[in-house]
Amino acid sequence: MGALGLGIAFALLVLLPSLEHQVHGKQSNYDLKKCDIYQGRWVYDASYPLYDSSLCSFIENAFACQKNGRADELYLKYKWQPFACKLPRFDAEDFLERFRDKRIMFVGDSLSLNQWQSFTCMLHAASPESEYNFERIGSTSTFTFQSHNVSLMLQRNAFLVDMEHNKYGRVLKLNSIDHEDGLAWKEFDVLIFNTWHWWLHTGRKQPWEFIQDGNTLHQDMDRFVAYEKALRTWARWVDKNVDPTKTKVFFQSISPTHWNASFWGNPEGRNCTAETRPLAEQPYPRSPHPAQVIVERVLRGMSKPVNLLNVTALSRLRKDGHPSIYGNEGHRGMDCSHWCLPGVPDTWNQLLYTELIRN
Repeated sequence: MGALGLGIAFALLVLLPSLEHQVHGKQSNYDLKKCDIYQGRWVYDASYPLYDSSLCSFIENAFACQKNGRADELYLKYKWQPFACKLPRFDAEDFLERFRDKRIMFVGDSLSLNQWQSFTCMLHAASPESEYNFERIGSTSTFTFQSHNVSLMLQRNAFLVDMEHNKYGRVLKLNSIDHEDGLAWKEFDVLIFNTWHWWLHTGRKQPWEFIQDGNTLHQDMDRFVAYEKALRTWARWVDKNVDPTKTKVFFQSISPTHWNASFWGNPEGRNCTAETRPLAEQPYPRSPHPAQVIVERVLRGMSKPVNLLNVTALSRLRKDGHPSIYGNEGHRGMDCSHWCLPGVPDTWNQLLYTELIRN
């Protein structure tokens, strides 16, 4: 081979990695747009977790499992890997730049609190020296990253529809959304809604005396029927009030609990305590959660686009991710409903980030 040939060969060796990166980059972008990011598996990644929880002093004790004495760390080392593509790694600076001067609101129960705190920590831990402002007014908390004027807000609202205190006591009204709540949801750039866990509470944990459906008061009714009626009320509000050119709306699917170890074939266990690894495949029964079926049915009937943050199936695999006895320094007993931070809600937010940048 002559000098010219050697020169061309050397140039190709230098250029090929760059060309390969460009081709693969285009292919991965294409795959990401078409990919079902909710179908996949949990894989070990030594670079995880995404942040050090000690940098986030504002995390609720209920979610601060390591601070509260949880010694095992394997549960921190799993990332979600879709079958058909790779998720982009969460980039806090990219997110803050994309959403400069914008407002994002999570609306829901304590699972929304779990996810909101995860997101604020993912952003803050990437730049712990940056200034932020935190305030809580009534049921609404606001975390503002001052460098980019990005506000992440949380409105605690367990049912999305009205809870009224009147002469009958506490009345859950399935057909109405409070005017002030509705006003609070308007004019946001991103809305992430969630409701489910409080719908099945009974006895002392039940937060109402009556359920109102239309003009009829019920002491109780089928909770799945009530849930669907409330979701349809919420859906009508979204269809009437949201401008999809200005606001992206998400509904977070059902966050699963792990109270019964027989569900994943562990006859020695009682619940999520002492669980340290995710499941490799879906436990039986593999049929969808009945509340999830309702959510998907309601979303299909809407005229405005709502993105389903479909975390149910992937979270069912994470029996290891709950606080168990390490919530609130053990003062609240066993918790197989919420999630440790760092942990599973970080993946929910990585999926939310992916949905926001791929559309």
